[in-house]
Amino acid sequence: MHNRSSIDVAGPLEPFAAGFADWLARHGYTRISARFQLYVMAHLSRWLTEEDLDPLALSTMDLKRFLVARTRAGYTQYLSPKALDPMLASLREQGLSVMAPPAIQGPVGAALDDYRAYLVRERGLAAATVRAYMDGVRPFILSRLMGDQRALRWDSLDAAAVIGFVVARTSKQSRGAAKLTVTALRSLLGFLHVEGLIARSLAGVVPAVAAWRLAGLPKGLTPAAVHALVASCDRRTRLGRRDYTVLTMLVRLGTRAGELAALTLEDVNWRTGTIIIRGKGHQVESLPLPSDVGEAIAAYVRCARPTTATGRTVFVRYRAPHQRLSTSGVTQIVAAAARRAGLGVIHAHRLRHTAASQLLRAGAPLPEIGQLLRHRRALTTAIYAKVDRAALRTIARPWPGGVA
Repeated sequence: MHNRSSIDVAGPLEPFAAGFADWLARHGYTRISARFQLYVMAHLSRWLTEEDLDPLALSTMDLKRFLVARTRAGYTQYLSPKALDPMLASLREQGLSVMAPPAIQGPVGAALDDYRAYLVRERGLAAATVRAYMDGVRPFILSRLMGDQRALRWDSLDAAAVIGFVVARTSKQSRGAAKLTVTALRSLLGFLHVEGLIARSLAGVVPAVAAWRLAGLPKGLTPAAVHALVASCDRRTRLGRRDYTVLTMLVRLGTRAGELAALTLEDVNWRTGTIIIRGKGHQVESLPLPSDVGEAIAAYVRCARPTTATGRTVFVRYRAPHQRLSTSGVTQIVAAAARRAGLGVIHAHRLRHTAASQLLRAGAPLPEIGQLLRHRRALTTAIYAKVDRAALRTIARPWPGGVA
Protein backbone atom coordinates (compact mmCIF):
# COMPACT_ATOMS: atom_id res chain seq x y z
CA MET A 1 0.00 0.00 0.00
CA HIS A 2 1.17 3.52 -0.74
CA ASN A 3 2.24 5.66 2.19
CA ARG A 4 -0.33 8.44 2.48
CA SER A 5 0.75 9.81 5.83
CA SER A 6 1.21 13.31 4.38
CA ILE A 7 -2.19 13.29 2.63
CA ASP A 8 -5.03 14.19 4.92
CA VAL A 9 -8.37 12.97 3.57
CA ALA A 10 -10.75 14.49 6.08
CA GLY A 11 -14.52 14.46 5.93
CA PRO A 12 -17.02 11.88 4.68
CA LEU A 13 -14.55 10.11 2.36
CA GLU A 14 -11.91 9.52 5.07
CA PRO A 15 -13.02 5.90 5.70
CA PHE A 16 -12.43 5.09 2.02
CA ALA A 17 -8.96 6.66 1.62
CA ALA A 18 -6.95 3.62 2.69
CA GLY A 19 -8.94 1.40 0.36
CA PHE A 20 -8.36 3.85 -2.49
CA ALA A 21 -4.61 3.84 -1.84
CA ASP A 22 -4.62 0.05 -1.93
CA TRP A 23 -6.68 0.10 -5.16
CA LEU A 24 -4.16 2.43 -6.80
CA ALA A 25 -1.26 0.19 -5.81
CA ARG A 26 -2.99 -2.93 -7.14
CA HIS A 27 -3.72 -1.25 -10.46
CA GLY A 28 -0.14 -0.20 -11.12
CA TYR A 29 -0.18 3.52 -10.31
CA THR A 30 3.19 5.03 -9.50
CA ARG A 31 3.69 6.61 -6.08
CA ILE A 32 3.46 10.14 -7.53
CA SER A 33 0.32 9.39 -9.57
CA ALA A 34 -1.31 7.79 -6.54
CA ARG A 35 -0.61 10.84 -4.41
CA PHE A 36 -2.27 13.11 -6.97
CA GLN A 37 -5.32 10.84 -7.03
CA LEU A 38 -5.55 10.98 -3.25
CA TYR A 39 -5.28 14.77 -3.35
CA VAL A 40 -8.36 14.78 -5.62
CA MET A 41 -10.20 12.56 -3.13
CA ALA A 42 -9.25 14.93 -0.31
CA HIS A 43 -10.58 17.89 -2.29
CA LEU A 44 -13.85 16.11 -3.07
CA SER A 45 -14.25 15.14 0.59
CA ARG A 46 -13.79 18.77 1.67
CA TRP A 47 -16.28 19.91 -0.97
CA LEU A 48 -18.86 17.39 0.23
CA THR A 49 -18.51 18.81 3.73
CA GLU A 50 -18.95 22.37 2.48
CA GLU A 51 -22.02 21.40 0.44
CA ASP A 52 -23.43 19.23 3.24
CA LEU A 53 -23.74 16.27 0.87
CA ASP A 54 -23.82 12.58 1.76
CA PRO A 55 -21.51 10.37 -0.39
CA LEU A 56 -24.25 7.73 -0.41
CA ALA A 57 -26.50 10.14 -2.31
CA LEU A 58 -23.83 11.51 -4.65
CA SER A 59 -25.07 11.92 -8.23
CA THR A 60 -23.58 12.68 -11.62
CA MET A 61 -24.81 16.26 -11.36
CA ASP A 62 -23.05 16.63 -8.01
CA LEU A 63 -19.80 15.52 -9.63
CA LYS A 64 -20.21 18.03 -12.43
CA ARG A 65 -20.72 20.77 -9.83
CA PHE A 66 -17.58 19.61 -8.02
CA LEU A 67 -15.50 19.80 -11.20
CA VAL A 68 -16.81 23.32 -11.88
CA ALA A 69 -15.90 24.33 -8.33
CA ARG A 70 -12.47 22.75 -8.74
CA THR A 71 -11.85 24.74 -11.92
CA ARG A 72 -12.99 27.99 -10.31
CA ALA A 73 -10.68 27.32 -7.36
CA GLY A 74 -7.71 27.53 -9.71
CA TYR A 75 -6.83 23.86 -10.17
CA THR A 76 -5.35 23.06 -13.57
CA GLN A 77 -5.32 19.23 -13.46
CA TYR A 78 -7.90 16.47 -12.96
CA LEU A 79 -10.77 18.62 -14.18
CA SER A 80 -12.66 16.15 -16.40
CA PRO A 81 -15.15 13.42 -15.43
CA LYS A 82 -12.67 10.81 -16.66
CA ALA A 83 -10.16 11.99 -14.04
CA LEU A 84 -12.55 10.81 -11.32
CA ASP A 85 -12.95 7.29 -12.74
CA PRO A 86 -10.25 5.63 -10.55
CA MET A 87 -11.73 7.05 -7.34
CA LEU A 88 -15.27 6.08 -8.33
CA ALA A 89 -14.15 2.55 -9.21
CA SER A 90 -12.51 2.22 -5.79
CA LEU A 91 -15.58 3.56 -4.00
CA ARG A 92 -17.79 1.07 -5.80
CA GLU A 93 -15.40 -1.73 -4.90
CA GLN A 94 -15.70 -0.69 -1.27
CA GLY A 95 -19.47 -0.94 -1.45
CA LEU A 96 -20.37 2.70 -2.02
CA SER A 97 -23.01 2.83 -4.74
CA VAL A 98 -22.53 6.17 -6.48
CA MET A 99 -22.93 7.95 -9.77
CA ALA A 100 -25.93 6.26 -11.31
CA PRO A 101 -26.50 8.27 -14.52
CA PRO A 102 -29.64 10.37 -14.32
CA ALA A 103 -32.45 8.91 -16.39
CA ILE A 104 -34.26 11.07 -18.91
CA GLN A 105 -37.54 12.02 -17.31
CA GLY A 106 -40.98 12.67 -18.78
CA PRO A 107 -42.55 11.28 -21.95
CA VAL A 108 -39.23 11.08 -23.81
CA GLY A 109 -37.69 8.97 -21.06
CA ALA A 110 -40.75 6.70 -20.96
CA ALA A 111 -40.69 6.24 -24.74
CA LEU A 112 -36.99 5.43 -24.73
CA ASP A 113 -37.44 2.91 -21.92
CA ASP A 114 -40.25 1.16 -23.81
CA TYR A 115 -38.22 1.10 -27.01
CA ARG A 116 -35.16 -0.23 -25.17
CA ALA A 117 -37.23 -3.06 -23.67
CA TYR A 118 -38.54 -3.91 -27.16
CA LEU A 119 -35.03 -4.08 -28.63
CA VAL A 120 -33.82 -6.37 -25.86
CA ARG A 121 -36.91 -8.55 -25.43
CA GLU A 122 -38.30 -8.82 -28.95
CA ARG A 123 -35.26 -8.23 -31.12
CA GLY A 124 -32.60 -9.75 -28.87
CA LEU A 125 -30.02 -7.11 -29.81
CA ALA A 126 -26.65 -6.81 -28.10
CA ALA A 127 -26.15 -4.06 -25.53
CA ALA A 128 -23.85 -2.04 -27.81
CA THR A 129 -26.38 -2.17 -30.66
CA VAL A 130 -29.19 -1.13 -28.33
CA ARG A 131 -27.17 1.90 -27.21
CA ALA A 132 -26.45 2.85 -30.83
CA TYR A 133 -30.14 2.61 -31.78
CA MET A 134 -31.17 4.62 -28.73
CA ASP A 135 -28.71 7.38 -29.63
CA GLY A 136 -29.98 7.33 -33.21
CA VAL A 137 -33.68 7.79 -32.39
CA ARG A 138 -33.43 10.12 -29.39
CA PRO A 139 -33.39 13.32 -31.52
CA PHE A 140 -36.45 12.09 -33.45
CA ILE A 141 -38.41 11.38 -30.27
CA LEU A 142 -37.46 14.80 -28.90
CA SER A 143 -38.74 16.38 -32.10
CA ARG A 144 -42.22 14.97 -31.38
CA LEU A 145 -42.62 16.80 -28.08
CA MET A 146 -45.60 19.14 -27.87
CA GLY A 147 -45.21 22.76 -26.86
CA ASP A 148 -45.89 22.09 -23.19
CA GLN A 149 -43.24 19.32 -23.17
CA ARG A 150 -45.70 16.94 -21.49
CA ALA A 151 -46.75 14.67 -24.35
CA LEU A 152 -45.47 13.20 -27.61
CA ARG A 153 -47.35 13.84 -30.86
CA TRP A 154 -47.57 10.44 -32.53
CA ASP A 155 -51.07 10.91 -33.95
CA SER A 156 -49.92 13.65 -36.32
CA LEU A 157 -46.82 11.78 -37.52
CA ASP A 158 -46.81 11.34 -41.30
CA ALA A 159 -44.42 10.54 -44.15
CA ALA A 160 -43.52 14.20 -44.69
CA ALA A 161 -42.44 14.60 -41.06
CA VAL A 162 -40.29 11.45 -41.23
CA ILE A 163 -38.62 12.45 -44.49
CA GLY A 164 -38.08 16.01 -43.26
CA PHE A 165 -36.33 14.76 -40.13
CA VAL A 166 -34.09 12.39 -42.09
CA VAL A 167 -33.06 15.06 -44.60
CA ALA A 168 -32.29 17.61 -41.87
CA ARG A 169 -30.49 15.14 -39.63
CA THR A 170 -28.39 13.14 -42.10
CA SER A 171 -27.20 16.20 -44.02
CA LYS A 172 -24.98 16.98 -41.02
CA GLN A 173 -23.69 13.42 -40.53
CA SER A 174 -21.06 11.20 -42.09
CA ARG A 175 -22.28 8.41 -44.33
CA GLY A 176 -21.82 5.81 -41.59
CA ALA A 177 -23.68 7.87 -39.00
CA ALA A 178 -26.45 8.64 -41.48
CA LYS A 179 -26.91 4.94 -42.26
CA LEU A 180 -27.21 4.21 -38.54
CA THR A 181 -29.78 7.00 -38.16
CA VAL A 182 -32.10 5.65 -40.88
CA THR A 183 -31.69 2.04 -39.69
CA ALA A 184 -32.58 2.96 -36.10
CA LEU A 185 -35.46 5.15 -37.27
CA ARG A 186 -36.99 2.32 -39.32
CA SER A 187 -36.77 0.11 -36.25
CA LEU A 188 -38.46 2.73 -34.06
CA LEU A 189 -41.27 3.31 -36.56
CA GLY A 190 -41.90 -0.43 -36.69
CA PHE A 191 -42.07 -0.51 -32.90
CA LEU A 192 -44.52 2.41 -32.80
CA HIS A 193 -46.80 0.61 -35.26
CA VAL A 194 -46.66 -2.67 -33.33
CA GLU A 195 -47.55 -0.81 -30.14
CA GLY A 196 -50.49 0.88 -31.84
CA LEU A 197 -49.11 4.39 -31.41
CA ILE A 198 -49.27 5.08 -35.16
CA ALA A 199 -51.95 3.76 -37.52
CA ARG A 200 -49.60 2.38 -40.16
CA SER A 201 -45.94 1.54 -40.31
CA LEU A 202 -43.92 4.39 -41.77
CA ALA A 203 -40.66 2.44 -41.90
CA GLY A 204 -40.96 2.15 -45.67
CA VAL A 205 -40.93 5.91 -46.21
CA VAL A 206 -37.53 6.42 -44.56
CA PRO A 207 -35.14 7.41 -47.37
CA ALA A 208 -32.10 5.26 -47.96
CA VAL A 209 -28.59 6.65 -47.65
CA ALA A 210 -26.79 6.61 -50.98
CA ALA A 211 -24.00 4.04 -50.93
CA TRP A 212 -22.54 1.98 -53.75
CA ARG A 213 -21.14 -1.41 -52.81
CA LEU A 214 -17.58 -2.10 -53.96
CA ALA A 215 -17.33 1.47 -55.28
CA GLY A 216 -14.03 2.25 -53.63
CA LEU A 217 -10.63 0.65 -53.73
CA PRO A 218 -9.06 -0.93 -50.63
CA LYS A 219 -6.00 1.14 -49.77
CA GLY A 220 -3.24 -1.13 -48.59
CA LEU A 221 0.22 0.08 -47.61
CA THR A 222 3.35 -0.61 -49.61
CA PRO A 223 5.95 -2.99 -48.12
CA ALA A 224 8.22 -0.01 -47.46
CA ALA A 225 5.45 1.80 -45.56
CA VAL A 226 4.70 -1.32 -43.50
CA HIS A 227 8.37 -1.63 -42.59
CA ALA A 228 8.54 2.03 -41.56
CA LEU A 229 5.37 1.68 -39.50
CA VAL A 230 6.61 -1.33 -37.54
CA ALA A 231 10.17 -0.02 -37.25
CA SER A 232 8.88 3.14 -35.53
CA CYS A 233 8.29 1.12 -32.35
CA ASP A 234 11.17 1.12 -29.87
CA ARG A 235 11.20 -2.49 -28.70
CA ARG A 236 13.65 -1.65 -25.92
CA THR A 237 10.69 -0.22 -24.00
CA ARG A 238 7.56 -1.93 -22.69
CA LEU A 239 5.36 0.44 -24.67
CA GLY A 240 7.33 -0.22 -27.85
CA ARG A 241 7.06 -4.00 -27.42
CA ARG A 242 3.30 -3.77 -27.02
CA ASP A 243 2.81 -1.49 -30.02
CA TYR A 244 5.13 -3.62 -32.18
CA THR A 245 3.09 -6.72 -31.35
CA VAL A 246 -0.20 -4.97 -32.09
CA LEU A 247 1.01 -3.71 -35.47
CA THR A 248 2.49 -7.09 -36.39
CA MET A 249 -0.78 -8.87 -35.69
CA LEU A 250 -2.82 -6.33 -37.64
CA VAL A 251 -0.57 -6.61 -40.69
CA ARG A 252 0.01 -10.37 -40.64
CA LEU A 253 -3.42 -11.64 -39.58
CA GLY A 254 -5.67 -8.88 -40.86
CA THR A 255 -7.50 -8.68 -37.55
CA ARG A 256 -10.00 -5.94 -36.78
CA ALA A 257 -9.15 -3.54 -33.98
CA GLY A 258 -11.99 -4.91 -31.84
CA GLU A 259 -10.87 -8.51 -32.39
CA LEU A 260 -7.37 -7.63 -31.26
CA ALA A 261 -8.63 -5.81 -28.18
CA ALA A 262 -10.77 -8.85 -27.20
CA LEU A 263 -7.92 -11.38 -27.55
CA THR A 264 -7.28 -13.26 -24.29
CA LEU A 265 -4.27 -15.21 -23.06
CA GLU A 266 -6.27 -18.42 -23.41
CA ASP A 267 -6.94 -17.67 -27.09
CA VAL A 268 -3.28 -18.35 -27.94
CA ASN A 269 -2.60 -22.09 -28.08
CA TRP A 270 1.16 -22.48 -28.01
CA ARG A 271 1.02 -26.28 -28.23
CA THR A 272 -0.92 -26.38 -31.50
CA GLY A 273 0.41 -23.11 -32.90
CA THR A 274 -3.05 -21.62 -33.39
CA ILE A 275 -4.88 -18.51 -32.28
CA ILE A 276 -8.61 -18.00 -31.65
CA ILE A 277 -10.15 -14.85 -33.17
CA ARG A 278 -13.58 -13.79 -31.92
CA GLY A 279 -15.06 -11.75 -34.73
CA LYS A 280 -18.25 -9.98 -35.69
CA GLY A 281 -21.57 -11.72 -35.19
CA HIS A 282 -20.15 -14.03 -32.49
CA GLN A 283 -17.88 -15.72 -35.03
CA VAL A 284 -15.09 -17.81 -33.49
CA GLU A 285 -12.29 -18.86 -35.84
CA SER A 286 -9.07 -20.76 -35.22
CA LEU A 287 -6.18 -19.52 -37.36
CA PRO A 288 -2.58 -20.69 -37.71
CA LEU A 289 -0.20 -18.59 -35.64
CA PRO A 290 2.71 -17.34 -37.80
CA SER A 291 6.08 -17.73 -36.11
CA ASP A 292 6.90 -14.01 -36.13
CA VAL A 293 3.52 -13.16 -34.61
CA GLY A 294 3.98 -15.85 -31.94
CA GLU A 295 7.46 -14.55 -31.08
CA ALA A 296 6.16 -10.99 -30.76
CA ILE A 297 3.28 -12.05 -28.48
CA ALA A 298 5.58 -14.17 -26.30
CA ALA A 299 8.11 -11.36 -25.92
CA TYR A 300 5.40 -8.89 -24.96
CA VAL A 301 3.71 -11.20 -22.44
CA ARG A 302 7.00 -12.23 -20.81
CA CYS A 303 8.76 -8.88 -20.69
CA ALA A 304 6.31 -6.01 -21.17
CA ARG A 305 2.80 -6.93 -20.06
CA PRO A 306 2.29 -5.33 -16.60
CA THR A 307 2.10 -7.75 -13.69
CA THR A 308 -0.71 -5.59 -12.29
CA ALA A 309 -2.86 -6.13 -15.38
CA THR A 310 -6.52 -6.75 -14.58
CA GLY A 311 -8.39 -9.34 -16.61
CA ARG A 312 -7.04 -11.90 -19.07
CA THR A 313 -6.81 -9.88 -22.28
CA VAL A 314 -3.42 -10.07 -23.96
CA PHE A 315 -3.14 -6.34 -24.55
CA VAL A 316 -3.64 -3.85 -21.72
CA ARG A 317 -3.20 -0.14 -21.21
CA TYR A 318 0.35 1.10 -20.77
CA ARG A 319 -0.65 3.60 -18.09
CA ALA A 320 -2.45 2.68 -14.91
CA PRO A 321 -5.00 1.36 -14.38
CA HIS A 322 -3.72 -1.57 -16.44
CA GLN A 323 -7.09 -2.57 -17.83
CA ARG A 324 -7.82 -4.14 -21.21
CA LEU A 325 -6.82 -2.12 -24.24
CA SER A 326 -9.92 -0.72 -25.93
CA THR A 327 -10.73 -0.78 -29.63
CA SER A 328 -9.99 2.93 -29.84
CA GLY A 329 -6.70 2.25 -28.06
CA VAL A 330 -5.67 -0.10 -30.89
CA THR A 331 -6.60 2.59 -33.43
CA GLN A 332 -4.53 5.16 -31.52
CA ILE A 333 -1.49 2.85 -31.59
CA VAL A 334 -1.68 2.69 -35.39
CA ALA A 335 -2.20 6.45 -35.71
CA ALA A 336 0.75 7.22 -33.42
CA ALA A 337 3.05 4.85 -35.31
CA ALA A 338 2.01 6.42 -38.62
CA ARG A 339 2.87 9.89 -37.29
CA ARG A 340 6.29 8.70 -36.10
CA ALA A 341 6.96 7.10 -39.50
CA GLY A 342 5.83 10.21 -41.38
CA LEU A 343 3.02 8.35 -43.18
CA GLY A 344 0.21 10.76 -42.40
CA VAL A 345 -3.15 9.60 -41.10
CA ILE A 346 -3.60 5.81 -41.05
CA HIS A 347 -6.42 3.91 -39.36
CA ALA A 348 -6.26 0.35 -38.04
CA HIS A 349 -8.60 -1.00 -40.73
CA ARG A 350 -6.15 0.01 -43.41
CA LEU A 351 -3.74 -2.61 -42.09
CA ARG A 352 -6.47 -5.20 -42.65
CA HIS A 353 -6.58 -4.12 -46.30
CA THR A 354 -2.78 -4.33 -46.34
CA ALA A 355 -2.83 -7.95 -45.15
CA ALA A 356 -5.29 -8.87 -47.93
CA SER A 357 -3.29 -7.00 -50.57
CA GLN A 358 -0.07 -8.75 -49.54
CA LEU A 359 -1.73 -12.15 -49.90
CA LEU A 360 -3.10 -11.17 -53.29
CA ARG A 361 0.35 -10.12 -54.50
CA ALA A 362 1.72 -13.45 -53.27
CA GLY A 363 -0.77 -15.29 -55.47
CA ALA A 364 -3.37 -16.33 -52.88
CA PRO A 365 -6.85 -16.90 -54.36
CA LEU A 366 -9.75 -14.77 -53.18
CA PRO A 367 -11.46 -17.61 -51.23
CA GLU A 368 -8.33 -18.00 -49.06
CA ILE A 369 -8.19 -14.25 -48.47
CA GLY A 370 -11.84 -14.27 -47.48
CA GLN A 371 -11.16 -17.13 -45.06
CA LEU A 372 -8.32 -15.23 -43.38
CA LEU A 373 -10.41 -12.06 -43.11
CA ARG A 374 -13.39 -14.13 -41.88
CA HIS A 375 -15.77 -12.73 -44.47
CA ARG A 376 -19.21 -14.33 -44.43
CA ARG A 377 -19.88 -13.64 -48.11
CA ALA A 378 -17.64 -13.99 -51.14
CA LEU A 379 -18.95 -10.64 -52.42
CA THR A 380 -17.25 -8.88 -49.53
CA THR A 381 -13.88 -10.26 -50.60
CA ALA A 382 -14.55 -9.50 -54.27
CA ILE A 383 -13.45 -5.89 -53.82
CA TYR A 384 -9.82 -7.06 -53.70
CA ALA A 385 -10.12 -8.35 -57.26
CA LYS A 386 -10.14 -4.69 -58.33
CA VAL A 387 -6.58 -4.17 -57.13
CA ASP A 388 -5.21 -7.28 -58.88
CA ARG A 389 -4.31 -5.39 -62.04
CA ALA A 390 -2.30 -8.23 -63.56
CA ALA A 391 -5.34 -10.53 -63.49
CA LEU A 392 -7.64 -7.78 -64.73
CA ARG A 393 -5.43 -7.18 -67.78
CA THR A 394 -6.06 -10.74 -68.96
CA ILE A 395 -9.79 -10.09 -69.25
CA ALA A 396 -9.67 -6.47 -70.42
CA ARG A 397 -11.00 -5.99 -73.97
CA PRO A 398 -9.13 -3.71 -76.41
CA TRP A 399 -10.42 -0.16 -76.76
CA PRO A 400 -12.42 0.23 -79.99
CA GLY A 401 -10.44 2.09 -82.65
CA GLY A 402 -7.04 1.43 -81.14
CA VAL A 403 -4.97 3.84 -79.16
CA ALA A 404 -6.30 7.39 -79.31
